[in-house]
Amino acid sequence: MDSRNLKKWINTVFFVEILKGLGLTFRHMFVKPITFQYPHVKRQLPDGYRGVIVHLRYDDGTEKCVGCALCEAACPSHCITVVSAEREDMPQKRYAKQYILDMTKCVFCGFCVQACPVDALASSKEYEMATWNKRELMMDKEFMLKLGDKYFPNRRARPKLYQDQLNFFTKMKQKNFPTAKGGVA
Repeated sequence: MDSRNLKKWINTVFFVEILKGLGLTFRHMFVKPITFQYPHVKRQLPDGYRGVIVHLRYDDGTEKCVGCALCEAACPSHCITVVSAEREDMPQKRYAKQYILDMTKCVFCGFCVQACPVDALASSKEYEMATWNKRELMMDKEFMLKLGDKYFPNRRARPKLYQDQLNFFTKMKQKNFPTAKGGVA
């Protein structure tokens, strides 16, 4: 017998792997466990935690989403549905008329947050979404905006370029500029 076979035979006879596993188990038996009293004491989540997806607003209260549906295209589980429409007050400006997120299908990957060009989506630290009825997990735009207001109370200001465009369209409306519906403002 060479040394390799002898070592293998000794390990087999004396159950070395089992003894190593038992040693690890006995070492952890004497470590005091960390227990959170869950409903009363909540765990501190890390900054990179990906919880429920929420919609964000600007500081003036308007929603950021422009209805581009890039989040819908990036979603691997196809749980997002976006129906966009054109704004009547500003030609060629779009918004999300309807936004539905099915949380029963969501895998919390964060691809939709990364795909959003205007940073209208964010991952919250909400993890308590248990319910008796799974239909309550179909989140619409209004519910997602409420969650966004709750978890992200500090809002960013609108970009200056957008304000300049808004002022331009306001001036044009005063000069009977045609609207999206074919009428005159």
